[in-house]
Amino acid sequence: MNERQRTRRPGGRSARVGAEVHRAVTELINERGYGNFTVGEVAARAGVADSSIYRRWGGLETLLTDVALTRLNAQSPMPDTGSLAGDLHTYAAQVAREITGPDGLLLVRLAVALSSNGEQGLRARDELRAERTRQLQSMLDRARERGEHAPDALGVLDHILAPMYIRVLFGMELTPDYIDGLVDRLL
Repeated sequence: MNERQRTRRPGGRSARVGAEVHRAVTELINERGYGNFTVGEVAARAGVADSSIYRRWGGLETLLTDVALTRLNAQSPMPDTGSLAGDLHTYAAQVAREITGPDGLLLVRLAVALSSNGEQGLRARDELRAERTRQLQSMLDRARERGEHAPDALGVLDHILAPMYIRVLFGMELTPDYIDGLVDRLL
């Protein structure tokens, strides 16, 4: 095998397959909820062989984790505004838009569903949380490098994200003033 054959191109068929599989998963979760579809149904909707999904992701929980992380990174990337307050305000507003947007609580539903889906689901949930915590930590580390006092990543989860998720779960509005207040209280 030559170097060209071993190197995946960022675009091309692999990227298209990944995008179609992600779209299929998102649609199926929105239509049926988590746990009410199979890898075979994802494959059929995406127009790929189920063996392609198993080869690339290994199983449904790993695929779901990948979909969730991809959505998080695309819709709520870690901002770098030059100050911790600016970063946290921007990040909180992004998360609020995501969880109140068209796909709403897809990520929240997914994390809850993974928690109740045996050992493999728990591993996938933990991987999802660990990756997002790592990303939050990078924002907090940047702030410390600038000489700012920064909370730990768990503090951001507890004092900013958790209250927003709870409000949305209970059908309560997320106003800009409420979101700004969460950040201000944490800082």
